[in-house]
Amino acid sequence: MADTLISVDLSESPHTNEAVHNRWHPDIPIAVWVEPGDDFKIETYDWTGGQIKNDDDAADVRDVELEQVHYLSGPIGVKGAEPGDLLKVHILDIGAKEEMNWGFNGFFSKQNGGGFLTDHFPEAQKSIWDFHGMFTSSRHVPGVKYAGLIHPGLIGCLPDRKMLDMWNSREKALVDTDPGRVPPLAALPDTQSAHMGKLTGDEKMKAASEAARTVPPREHGGNCDIKDLSRGATCYFPVYVDGAGLSMGDLHFSQGDGEITFCGAIEMAGWLHIQVELVKGGMEKYGIKNPIFKPSPITPKYDDYLIFEGISVDESGHQHYLDVHVAYRQACLNAIEYLKKFGYTGAQAYAILGTAPVQGHISGVVDIPNACATLWLPNEIFEFDIMPGSDGPTKHLDGSVDIPLAPDL
Repeated sequence: MADTLISVDLSESPHTNEAVHNRWHPDIPIAVWVEPGDDFKIETYDWTGGQIKNDDDAADVRDVELEQVHYLSGPIGVKGAEPGDLLKVHILDIGAKEEMNWGFNGFFSKQNGGGFLTDHFPEAQKSIWDFHGMFTSSRHVPGVKYAGLIHPGLIGCLPDRKMLDMWNSREKALVDTDPGRVPPLAALPDTQSAHMGKLTGDEKMKAASEAARTVPPREHGGNCDIKDLSRGATCYFPVYVDGAGLSMGDLHFSQGDGEITFCGAIEMAGWLHIQVELVKGGMEKYGIKNPIFKPSPITPKYDDYLIFEGISVDESGHQHYLDVHVAYRQACLNAIEYLKKFGYTGAQAYAILGTAPVQGHISGVVDIPNACATLWLPNEIFEFDIMPGSDGPTKHLDGSVDIPLAPDL
């Protein structure tokens, strides 16, 4: 039996747990130490630290304090790890905490976080998803059921001082190009609700004032949201500080490529069983700048897809040059409009694309001026036929169920 090195109590605030942090900074103390070759278990909070409840009221999504996120378990020190090494992390197993056998998906308000399609869905909404073994379904999104592929949305190692300063400099320069933008162009350091593990007092506040937020993926890994990092996956992370400082969290029960709802996937609290090894000098040996991954051999077996195309022409008809972001957004919007014809609301269709094991592909980036992106929607997740036919779509939902919308203040 593998030992559980970091435990979390979901009835208590993450801020009471010294083996948890919600910022990236090289001065965050190592929470636990392990040897290369060790295998062990780590428990995690959901990424918001319990702010979202299992109910039909989306006010908690509307009012979520994003300065808190993400809550990560760690840092885990690996003895002998030095800058320039690669930390090899095997995900042996992963699952939900028994006392939280459900998860949530939501759209943040445009005024508080926004998301990929925030201009189309500017109000906060949420859906609750119950777990039935390896499957999930939602009282808020009827007519679908699918197998989960549980994975950590966020995993990586601590940055060194040089890397931290680089992150802050380049993200501040980006924000300065449009400082009043809503939502902002990047999440800059913020001491509000910062939790720095074992750091306290003045040391904590100094580090928090310059610590990087956990929102984006960066060179060290971080919030990559790669849905295939499930059981049997292997991750290779660049090491920047002695001991590596591995941390993880933001577990997802199921997610579509892109995690397009941002409060995306089906968020959950859970645990990971992992094993760590070192590849000495691996960054130089293999020319590694960003992490590399070997995906899980386990995938939900869906072989029948309906594919939606998008190109680099936005909703207003404006032509962009080989813009994959615009193209994927159009593919998603096309899929949402299609699903609405079967009785789903736009919000329900959006939630399906964020939580189901849909595939996103960059299908073409050379045919000027349009990139082509595609969204692959598995037909088998639906309880009815969604393929086009001469008789047209049959509405399978009567509109009596919808995703809860946050009440006006």
